[in-house]
Amino acid sequence: MSKLVTVHEQGIPLYGISIEKDYSGLDAVLAGLDLQNHKICIVTDSHVAPLYAAEVMDIAKKSASHVMTFTFPAGEQSKTLGIIEDLYEELIKAHFDRKDVLLALGGGVVGDMTGYAAATYLRGIRVVQLPTSLLAMVDSSIGGKTGVDFRGYKNMIGAFHQPSAVYMNLATLQSLTEEQYFSGFGEILKHGLIQDMQYFGLIKTNLDALKRRELDALEAVVSGSCEIKRQVVEEDPTEKGKRALLNFGHTLGHAIEKQMDFQMLHGACVAVGMVAAAYLSLQRGYLKQNEYDQILASLRALQLPVEVSGLQAEEILRISKNDKKMNGGQIRFILLESMGHAIMKDDVTDQELLLALDAVLR
Repeated sequence: MSKLVTVHEQGIPLYGISIEKDYSGLDAVLAGLDLQNHKICIVTDSHVAPLYAAEVMDIAKKSASHVMTFTFPAGEQSKTLGIIEDLYEELIKAHFDRKDVLLALGGGVVGDMTGYAAATYLRGIRVVQLPTSLLAMVDSSIGGKTGVDFRGYKNMIGAFHQPSAVYMNLATLQSLTEEQYFSGFGEILKHGLIQDMQYFGLIKTNLDALKRRELDALEAVVSGSCEIKRQVVEEDPTEKGKRALLNFGHTLGHAIEKQMDFQMLHGACVAVGMVAAAYLSLQRGYLKQNEYDQILASLRALQLPVEVSGLQAEEILRISKNDKKMNGGQIRFILLESMGHAIMKDDVTDQELLLALDAVLR
């Protein structure tokens, strides 16, 4: 079992996404980065480090002259400039230069932060993404979007910085909790809904195998998501157009995530945000009732929420106004014109958003 998806820039290969069942191929990926006289810093968190840091370090030592680790407390609360500053200091003390490499070993928080540190340290050094969560594999590790939260506002500071490579060890998904694992399917279902109903059908066909975390089914679904994201990122690398369609479910999802004080996982918040967006698409006459019902059923089948309780629609709307996807003071909202075809709209009113939120608030 092995897959390679190659991301291009203006037709030229930029980096490879290796989808594997273990870390046995990582040494070859690192060897290709010409690190014999250079250094590696493995950036990880307190949950992932005890599981995989030692194995990755042993592999990295074969390629680099010096390998070190930087571990921070796991969780969204650590996604701050303060942690980034601590990492900068360690890199400075270890005399990291522009030809050295950071390895982002962990989920989306680790990937986003390591990518941002790599983008800004010495105005840019190399980064290799080693995602260990399903969410990070199909979303944040691909495409070069990096960022940190600022005073509770999600990903408001960031940069575009493409990785030198992405290496996915699907076996790491076995260590996730049920909640963490199924959270990743929020982004996976999103990819099908915005662009590819054949892929959406593949997910439904493999539901039972995916619930059992079977590697063959995961390889097919993860590689399918990577292909979809590759196509979008190649067409619009810095989110000036089509790439914004990947934000389906995110505008309200991020606001729900913040109002929940990040106690609800990102994929689950995106799932609720997708239901709200699909409901608005239904109200506008884009979707049929049976299509809307199909979206809800698919989310439920993968243990994702379709509603949330204890929140106020007006507060979610207020928070969404601080979203980085605003355009001239107007929310740029992603709707489904049909199943498998997303559209960008700048004319969604506050009244429509409140109506959509009412559909997902208990």
